[in-house]
Parts: sequence; C-alpha cells; structure tokens
Amino acid sequence: MDPERARQILEQADLIWSAEQVASAVRRLAQEITAALGDQNPLVLSVMGGAVVFTGQLLPLLSFPLDFDTLYVSRYRGNTSGADVQWRIEPPERCRGRVVLVLDDILDEGQTLAAIRERLLGAGTKAFHSAVLADKDIGQPKPIRPDFVGLTVPNRYVFGFGMDVYGAWRNLPAIYALAQR
Repeated sequence: MDPERARQILEQADLIWSAEQVASAVRRLAQEITAALGDQNPLVLSVMGGAVVFTGQLLPLLSFPLDFDTLYVSRYRGNTSGADVQWRIEPPERCRGRVVLVLDDILDEGQTLAAIRERLLGAGTKAFHSAVLADKDIGQPKPIRPDFVGLTVPNRYVFGFGMDVYGAWRNLPAIYALAQR
C-alpha cells in the first residue's frame, strides 16, 4: 500500500481504544497471567506477525520464568476477511509435556486460535492457555474462548497495536476501526 493511501485510511478511521487504554489492558493482562501461570514455567508462543507488538509489550511485564518461541499461522494474508488456516511456522517440538501460553493479537471468529489449540494438544501439550489483546464481539458463539482477554472490539475491521490493515499500521499504539461505508 502506498503511504498516501495508508494515511487516508488512518485519517478516516474511528479510534476504538486509545494508546493509554491499550497499555493499561496489557498491564492488567500481565497481572492476570502472572497470577495464573507464575509457578508453571510455561512455554509462551507468540503468533506472528500480528501478536508481535502485543508480545513485545507483555513479556517484560511477566514476573516469572518462561520459555519463548513463535509460530506463524494466518487466515488473512493481507486481506480484510479470513480464508483457510495456513501454517508457515509449526509449533515447536518442545511443547510436548509443557504448559503452553499462546499470545495472539485478536480473536475474530476464533478459527485460527482453535486450530492452534488443536495442533498443540495433538502434539502432546500438557495444558493449553491463550491470551488475546482483542476479542471481537461478532454476536455469535466461537469455537474457543481465550483464558485472558485485554479488550473487546466491535464487529468491524480493526487495526493498530500489531493488527494491520492491508499490510499497514501494525505500528500504531492505539486500536482503530476502518471507516464504515
């Protein structure tokens, strides 16, 4: 996307959660995760690329030992609607017998996180936990419910704080929604 089009999208977008509200939600999540998993030495898996900002802000706030790795699975691939689940980086072998915490940017319809849970449990994970920065209110049941949720977002295409719009604006500290037509 060219920079002018990206700026136009941002100018027309609606602010959903300010940078301060997002940062506060990340701090709260860190406290909740520390209380629940602080004595577990979990393997934390960040879902690339959307969860990179969320993960980078959350990890320094977790006050317990952990192992870290990544996985890469996507349904969007630069579009604003999901398709089939595509694995680019599989879960690591060392998840077998481990307590695992998966960090993701958003729970949209829940298909991606449900596929991750299924793959990890099938690979012998001892316990599966998940944390998402944002849970989209789609008004219908989802195949998975995260253990930890930072913020709820409306049923609109949102971007910022790791979530992109046509490949742009992952670097925003706040969360925005595309302008409604």
